[in-house]
Amino acid sequence: MLLLYSLVVSSLFAYVSAQNDGLGLSQGYSSFSTDNFNLKIVKSSQTLASLTPRGQTFDFLPFDYLSYRARNGQYHLGDITYRYRIGSASSWTSGDSAIHRAPVQTLPSNGSLASASMSATISNDQNLDITRSWRVAEEDLVLQFALTNKAKVAVEVGSLGFPLEFNSIFTGRTAEEVQAKCSLHDPYIGLDAGYVSVTPVSGTGPSLIVTPLNDTRFEGWRNLKETSYQETGYGSQTFEGFYEWQVSTLAYAENEWKNVTPWNAATSIMLRPGEQKVVGLRFSIAKDGVRGIDDTLKRVGIPVATGIPGYIVPQDLTAELHVFSNSKVISINSSPGNAFTVSSRSANTYTLLPTKSVWGRVRLAIFYADNLQQSVHYYITKPGPTVLSDLGTFSTTAQWYTNTSDPFHRAPSVMSYDRETNSPVLQDPRVWIAGLSDEGGAGAYLAAVMKQFAHPSAAEIAKLELFINTTLFGVIQNLDYSVKKSIFFHDPAAVPGYRYSPDINWSTWASWNKSQASNTGRAYDYVHVIATYWAMYRIGRAYPSLLTLHPWTWYLTQASKTVFSLMRTDASGTPVVDYALVGLMEETVIGELLTDLYRENYTLIADRVSANMSYRANLWNKQAVPFGSEMAWDSTGQEGVYYWSTYFNLTSTTTKAINTVLGYTPTVPHWGYNGNARRYWDNLYGGKLQRIERQIHHYGSGLNALVLLAHFRKNPRDMYALRAGYGGLMGPLSNVDQQGFGAASFHAWPDTLRWDVYSGDYGPGFLGLVLGSACYVARDEELGVVVFGGEMEGRSESGVVRAGDAVRRKVYVGPLGLLIEIDAGIIESVEYNEQKGTVALHLGQLDGVPSTDAATLWLKVEVGVLAFDVVTEGIARFRGGWKVPFHPDNGITQLSAVRR
Repeated sequence: MLLLYSLVVSSLFAYVSAQNDGLGLSQGYSSFSTDNFNLKIVKSSQTLASLTPRGQTFDFLPFDYLSYRARNGQYHLGDITYRYRIGSASSWTSGDSAIHRAPVQTLPSNGSLASASMSATISNDQNLDITRSWRVAEEDLVLQFALTNKAKVAVEVGSLGFPLEFNSIFTGRTAEEVQAKCSLHDPYIGLDAGYVSVTPVSGTGPSLIVTPLNDTRFEGWRNLKETSYQETGYGSQTFEGFYEWQVSTLAYAENEWKNVTPWNAATSIMLRPGEQKVVGLRFSIAKDGVRGIDDTLKRVGIPVATGIPGYIVPQDLTAELHVFSNSKVISINSSPGNAFTVSSRSANTYTLLPTKSVWGRVRLAIFYADNLQQSVHYYITKPGPTVLSDLGTFSTTAQWYTNTSDPFHRAPSVMSYDRETNSPVLQDPRVWIAGLSDEGGAGAYLAAVMKQFAHPSAAEIAKLELFINTTLFGVIQNLDYSVKKSIFFHDPAAVPGYRYSPDINWSTWASWNKSQASNTGRAYDYVHVIATYWAMYRIGRAYPSLLTLHPWTWYLTQASKTVFSLMRTDASGTPVVDYALVGLMEETVIGELLTDLYRENYTLIADRVSANMSYRANLWNKQAVPFGSEMAWDSTGQEGVYYWSTYFNLTSTTTKAINTVLGYTPTVPHWGYNGNARRYWDNLYGGKLQRIERQIHHYGSGLNALVLLAHFRKNPRDMYALRAGYGGLMGPLSNVDQQGFGAASFHAWPDTLRWDVYSGDYGPGFLGLVLGSACYVARDEELGVVVFGGEMEGRSESGVVRAGDAVRRKVYVGPLGLLIEIDAGIIESVEYNEQKGTVALHLGQLDGVPSTDAATLWLKVEVGVLAFDVVTEGIARFRGGWKVPFHPDNGITQLSAVRR
């Protein structure tokens, strides 16, 4: 309902020069208030300038930067782009309302807030007449376009797009301003059920939901090209840029995207002479923020699909799909056609059994009785343990570098790899990629080592021990355990006779000389080394016979010393290592290290590590925005901030961390975006195709999943956190190809849609997968008992759960708040009784992995103060848990635990 109408002329942007004022800001704005929104529309262009939830000051649009975005070629809400062809013509004619703006012709309102003919700003197109109106539907805002064919023959519209502009501009803002003013948006490219969610960077407050109006299916998501101006830096690490909602995409599929398999089949819209088509978008408020998105979609009649455990499905697990719709499901099919066997388990609940012969992207099409069509995007992988095995083999064979005459002393090692050339990356102008440090260079060996922690191989560990005890010592300054930025560098005088490639531009800042590469002042580099040592310690502790060069105690000590080197200070107490006091990726490993130090009674060392971490956590607790970074905005530091603020019970900072992670980690029916913590600039530093774009399953997915899953374990009713967290956890599984190569990320631009060919910084994300991997049993208010990473028999107060995650050493029983973990072998199944508070475990050993005589078992109640005790005879307390022997004949053991 329209409550208030007024016309205002603002002098806010009076200083905008005429040549930069294509929008006509000098003519002022029309301001409106509805039940849910306050909004401003530019009078001259009738594009949306400001959109705030009613009663609040937070603006989803960059109104405060509008003066910098008033030029021709800069896109705004209310713009339209299109391509069409006439009759039997083969070429497409393009139209774009932003390119050469002219004041639009105001039309009678007829109940709308504003209405206009767009002829002037689309160069008076002779074949299409386009009018635009802004309307109110119930409490929502509607943007509506009417397209009319003026030609005497049929017009085929092969592209129709609506540019979306939100306040994701970080340029020139402090961290506090970004957190207070900016928002992030992500798509669900799901046809008639598609939508875009817009959430404040803080993760708090209402979210904005953009949904289709009438027959405005969400077929494509196209990145928009704009000129980059200094004031905002379009397409930079401070401003990713914008995208448009595409209703039809055939014109691009036939041209720029012709070598790509799109998210959805490309279509066009046929308009007969004189025919009109009305399309548009609806803007709604999810007052409960991200957790209220599904309810908002249901309110406006959009079908909602919920996948359990998500949309990345290993071949040995059955997935569930729950559909909520006002209309009956008529049919479900997949592309490729044999990808899933789909069965109806109950009303609107379907089981999806993946076909063993299908691997990779799958599109599931749901057809409804009201003619709506929804696409749900899946990715089928090999079984989790098989993916890990493939990665271990590939990294220690194809990526294993043995040239001991290398002047940079990089052999033997697991090197960064180029899947396009199928060769190690031995030279790159970003020298760290070829220099075994930084994320882009350390990622390869980090993934290889973390695979051994999960599923050890004697042959692979032998190679990695050799790497650690020879090559890695070149990365580390032996005297103080500091970590170099790279051991490869560009410095011809320092390596006489070495032939640097003449095809590479060695003149950029990234081509460090020897002195620059030897710098040890980047804190992020240290955590990769700490993780490597810690993983080897845990391997040796659980499988003592697999270490041959050093005992597990040596690796535990090395990890601790590297932490102390990271935290060292000068005489004044100032940190020597840059960024040591901000959150670092992979910091969960330092938490695991601290836990193990106490378990091993290394109390003095543990206390020192704890004091270092406490100092940082208390600093963060005093900061309004404790997520520091090398970049203007980042999703890296939240993992460490969450871990240590939780560890030291600093609840205010813990809350900030979980909120902001939820704000940039969507959960949608799309394998690429579900659980995908936002990243958009890291391919500049670790990928082969270097550009700013929304990255799919960069390492942020796996690491931020650790935050969400840890939060869920303490709040087992927060299903949103589990869904988003498990989606992020499974992300790194999809990065691994059928031979075992792990890619840095997937390119989201519609002209590409493929994995990057560099291994780059994949390793940190894989670490997140390994540390977070577990079978999660949860009770959903709508769906009942569900399992993520396994399968369940029985759904009352008790049930038998078969573990099916990639690692199979953890099970979290949500109804009991109990985390079960072992350090060797696997958990095959868990039987629990919620009412009696009992658990029965069936442990075994994984095929292809060395057997061990015993495992250490830990039982941790994450919610409440109760505890569990093992009641099976002959099980002794050990390292803060219990030492569980495996049966000498079949490697299987069974035991029981009961709640105290």
